[in-house]
Amino acid sequence: MKFTSRTNFLPTGFKARLSSHIRPTAPNHAPAPRHPYVTTGTGPGAGRPPMAPKPRFSYDVAASFIGKGLPYDPATHVYQYNPYHRVQRAKKSKRSRPQSGHDAFFVSRVGDTGAVALGVTDGVGGWVESNVDPADFSHAFCDYMAARAYYHGVADPDHQQPPQTRVAEDGCKNKSGNGNGNGETLSARRLMERGYSDVLHDRSIHAGGSTACVGILSPDGTLDAANLGDSGYLILRLNGVHSYSQPQTHAFNTPFQLSVIPPSLLTRMTTFGGRGVCDLPRDADVTHKSLQHGDVLVFGTDGLWDNLFNQDVLHIASRVMVAAGAWQMAEGGYIRPAADLSRFTAPPAPSLRDDAAPTTTPPSPPPPTPTPAAEQPPARTLQSALAVAITSAARAASLDKKTLSPFGKEVHAAYPNERWDGGKVDDICVVVAVVSEDNTSPIKARL
Repeated sequence: MKFTSRTNFLPTGFKARLSSHIRPTAPNHAPAPRHPYVTTGTGPGAGRPPMAPKPRFSYDVAASFIGKGLPYDPATHVYQYNPYHRVQRAKKSKRSRPQSGHDAFFVSRVGDTGAVALGVTDGVGGWVESNVDPADFSHAFCDYMAARAYYHGVADPDHQQPPQTRVAEDGCKNKSGNGNGNGETLSARRLMERGYSDVLHDRSIHAGGSTACVGILSPDGTLDAANLGDSGYLILRLNGVHSYSQPQTHAFNTPFQLSVIPPSLLTRMTTFGGRGVCDLPRDADVTHKSLQHGDVLVFGTDGLWDNLFNQDVLHIASRVMVAAGAWQMAEGGYIRPAADLSRFTAPPAPSLRDDAAPTTTPPSPPPPTPTPAAEQPPARTLQSALAVAITSAARAASLDKKTLSPFGKEVHAAYPNERWDGGKVDDICVVVAVVSEDNTSPIKARL
């Protein structure tokens, strides 16, 4: 049996995806307890710990990617996030897209909140059979989410959309608003809704579909994530797999997906009794996680998770972190993060351009204009080294005809009489974030 691309229609008689084969369980590591100081005196606050300063977290992010069938170049297929890069309102042209095939990614600051939004999308390959380029949906989706995050809280009359009349599928409407969220906290699911709404309003996107995994990293050290489909994320903490998302599928090789279905196809489905996959952002799994200094977050499309197990990703990341000195050996066989990670994560000076300035900028500070992701020079940072190492390993596994892959285990589980050897060749997109906390206290975990 040959599995070439995922379908955008719901098949019959397939077994459900067995997520346990792709997301092995690993122990959690609880945060080390903090010991408050005790006040003295006879006033109202006597004997009570003083109010500790609110922790401030920062995130250093990089991405690496490669389209199916393209030669992978670690020096160029990498993107280094800079919070002062401007984000264009309009979606990128096809020429300026990164060479990630049907996969796409975005990273953007969230207005002036100090938060960072990031995510990956994977265009559903089954649309190729209908002469639709799946990359049009996935890349535009990321571009729109990046713009929505960057201009969050900014009055933007030019970006207001007319009332939505287009639907994802007959009877399946996206009810998200079109504003920029003045006065409200932007959640991952809300950002997904707004990006999807912009795709539905984009008349140049006639059809298509995509999975999505979106996260908001807040300055208080929390991750708000929304995952729809079989992309996902993983949190690594002190040489262990701390937590991970679960894939959502209707059936084998049929993930949850956001779609634009043209009227002509709707008519055919109605005539012949078929139905498309009708998922919306409200169907996404939402999770909230507390982060710690030294955590490594890995967001990836199924090109990563179909070829590497969670423990594989952990081993790769641990090797990079320990070799760099970002995770250090302590007495007693423990691993702890370096107190100052900025010396490993500080990016090089940004390259400035003058051809992509937006019409409206957030209140402050006015950032320089970015180099597009596809033209970004290689950044030699810890986060880029992690992204490149993971992407390289996933691509190598996808081409290995003898390896035992997560996708192969799924095939055997769904079709016991079928044989699948090796990995699954696919587009691969990986986004990595390294978590840093100011004034950290020692945290350690045993190897």
